[in-house]
Amino acid sequence: MAPVNPKVDEEGKAKGKPIVAILVGAPGSGKSTFCENVMLASSRPWVRVCQDTINNGKSGTKPQCLKSAAASLKEGKSVFIDRCNLDKEQRVDFVNLGGPEVEVHAVVLDLPAKLSVSPIVKRTGHEGNLQGGKAAAVVNRMLQNKELPKLSEGFSRITFCRNETDVDAAIKTYTAVGPLDTLPHGCFGQKDPNAKTQLGIMRFLKRPHETNTRDSVPSQLTEDKGPCGKTQETVSSSSGMASQKIKVSEDMAPGSISQDESDIPTLAFPSISTADFQFDLEKASDVIVGKVEEFMDKLGNARLVLVDLTERSKILSLVRAKAAEKKIDSKRFFTFIGDICQLYTKGGLCCNVIANAANWRLKPGGGGVNAAIFNAAGPALEAATKEQARSLLPGNALVVPLPSTSPLYSKEGVTHVIHVLGPNMNPRRPNCLDNDYVNGCKVLGDAYSSLFKGFLSIANTQVKVPRSSGSILSGPSKLEDEISGTKTKMWAPCLQALYNIAMQPEKHSKQVLEASDDVVVLNDIYPKAKQHLLVLARIKGLDTLADARKEHLPLLMTMHEVGLRWVDKFVGEDASLVFRLGYHSVPSMRQLHLHVISQDFDSKHLKHKKHWNSFTTAFFRDSVDVIEEINNQGKATIQDEKRLMPMELRCHRCRSAHPNIPRLKSHISSCQAPYPADLQKKGRLVPEQTNSGL
Repeated sequence: MAPVNPKVDEEGKAKGKPIVAILVGAPGSGKSTFCENVMLASSRPWVRVCQDTINNGKSGTKPQCLKSAAASLKEGKSVFIDRCNLDKEQRVDFVNLGGPEVEVHAVVLDLPAKLSVSPIVKRTGHEGNLQGGKAAAVVNRMLQNKELPKLSEGFSRITFCRNETDVDAAIKTYTAVGPLDTLPHGCFGQKDPNAKTQLGIMRFLKRPHETNTRDSVPSQLTEDKGPCGKTQETVSSSSGMASQKIKVSEDMAPGSISQDESDIPTLAFPSISTADFQFDLEKASDVIVGKVEEFMDKLGNARLVLVDLTERSKILSLVRAKAAEKKIDSKRFFTFIGDICQLYTKGGLCCNVIANAANWRLKPGGGGVNAAIFNAAGPALEAATKEQARSLLPGNALVVPLPSTSPLYSKEGVTHVIHVLGPNMNPRRPNCLDNDYVNGCKVLGDAYSSLFKGFLSIANTQVKVPRSSGSILSGPSKLEDEISGTKTKMWAPCLQALYNIAMQPEKHSKQVLEASDDVVVLNDIYPKAKQHLLVLARIKGLDTLADARKEHLPLLMTMHEVGLRWVDKFVGEDASLVFRLGYHSVPSMRQLHLHVISQDFDSKHLKHKKHWNSFTTAFFRDSVDVIEEINNQGKATIQDEKRLMPMELRCHRCRSAHPNIPRLKSHISSCQAPYPADLQKKGRLVPEQTNSGL
């Protein structure tokens, strides 16, 4: 977060307030993991106070925790209180540690039962010895009597996390809080303040003969995949299904949006006229919210996203508050912090349409959003704009289809840019209204009406691309063409980068390592190991592993041989490297590609469970097995991502379980156990390994 009015000490130096962050959650909800992830990356000095380890690594008492927390605060450090803290009585003494110079926050990990109970039933060696079959009963009793925290207890900020996406967003929020920074006060993400036991908890208390199969798990345990944004404000409604998860947010943080949203028509727009044109922010926010409310009934499943670069944006704060007051549907309108030109690559938000706060000449240059969008889109946008018009009057908008050659199309998935011109209150700019806000508000309203109408004309005519239901890793979106009787796969533009490279490698010479008539080789842009290559097939219609058939065997064998050649090169440079060559059962990007990945998994980009499990479970199909299956059966076996992606983190060598990615990374960096026997067969590991390990 950006600094907000930092205090100054007696010597005139900036001074931030320490934070007491009280973790609230059942055993197994991830409180310790939350603390560790923040402490690992934060520049603010944090101390974790855990009752399970407070007594020289052993279980201690609440007074010991209070004493340790008070001492750390006195040293100017911030403190995580890692206890269950499930009722007001348990929290009150820790809340009392706060004061004028100490902020008290609560982070509530109120996760679905599947995510909290399953790990504690399976785990061993827990610090507090809460594990095994009896753990579920203990957790159930605790949750029956839980009391969610309220601001009236003395908290300045409460963040509710309902799923893993919320937790990741909260971790990013607290990691970003530097020594001088503060976070906005309030209550974020709460849905039902009277909620008690999580639905589905009793599933874990059934006797073995009463337990249903995985396919008959109650819907409460499978539907709540969570919103794709950061923490939601108190006005947020219950999360819907996968295509309706984003809420009015306390400015969603970059990286918090899932590719599951890529099929929803989405317009990202900046605040018009409030920067260089100096339009009053209060009046502008009234116009924005009024026009959004007017168009809500016309949106269908489409979404509007107000974007700004900074977390200190006043216009975002004003719009959020006013949208909440009007109870505007938070599934279809929210705010987002980020660069409007990099919403997908930097923020994970797929927007097929973006608005440009244009000048009347529709020319590049100047500053702000206009210059940034023209620069990011390249010459293609200027040329396409000239074909439509040469100028624009205030209160109007111009829809411009973006050519596929534009980087905004190929990298960000933007198919259209809508130029919009609002009223000007800056006397140094043309057509100044001299503070005539009666006329100014009318012109600004017309501008937003034109913008939203232009977006709806796109949303109503573009092909909607349904997502594959239930996927945890965002898999390919498919559209079945019933008219022709064939199945044609349609992909969102933001998922076609590999396809574009494979089809036209000459246009991507900086990324391509090798190209032939059959394949293209390039480095994975977010490598998950020291060496991580992609070998792309150069044939249309071969989008995923599920498309591969016997006629593709020569190509698959060529891809494998090319991968082996690169392995030989890498091993010649570093003999310690060991590789696997394989495919994801369901890829996140269009165009069949073979992963050539070293087994050290030493990479800053390996951050999440889905990253690890996509390469170390049966979801990753070894190339040698794929070739054999297609040769014998005519197609490859596609493994179930819904079952494999949530699996616990296990070392790919010794198979030991670990609670989080940092712990796992620490372990695998020194693990010398031999690879599992099944990997040592059929050339799945290259070079081949023996049972003695390395």
